[in-house]
Amino acid sequence: MYSEKVISGFFIILALTLNFGFVYGDLHNLELHSKYELMAAIVVNLIATTMKLGDKTQMGSVLLATSFVADIQLIASALVWGGSAIFISEITPAVGATIISLAAGALVANIVSVFLFIGETLMLRR
Repeated sequence: MYSEKVISGFFIILALTLNFGFVYGDLHNLELHSKYELMAAIVVNLIATTMKLGDKTQMGSVLLATSFVADIQLIASALVWGGSAIFISEITPAVGATIISLAAGALVANIVSVFLFIGETLMLRR
């Protein structure tokens, strides 16, 4: 068993599930989406990204690219949330929809990452 693949797979799938948990719910009701879950999704995505940095294969490059996309979109989502809370002091349903939409884009990137990880694992030979 490859312990590095187990740990890497753990963080890739955990990033996906945390991201899904944040996105799941009514798009226009931000009270149903936890800011702590968004922060956890960002942290786990960043950990998964750093774990993909050492892979020098073509598949590793694509996996790293999907992680960068997810990181950027989740960080943008948090910045929109924080910026609107500070500067507007009231989060409108349109801003809430923007926050959730950015996180949903990261969810798609995480889904692609999981499928690529599974495909890479299936191609490995013993």
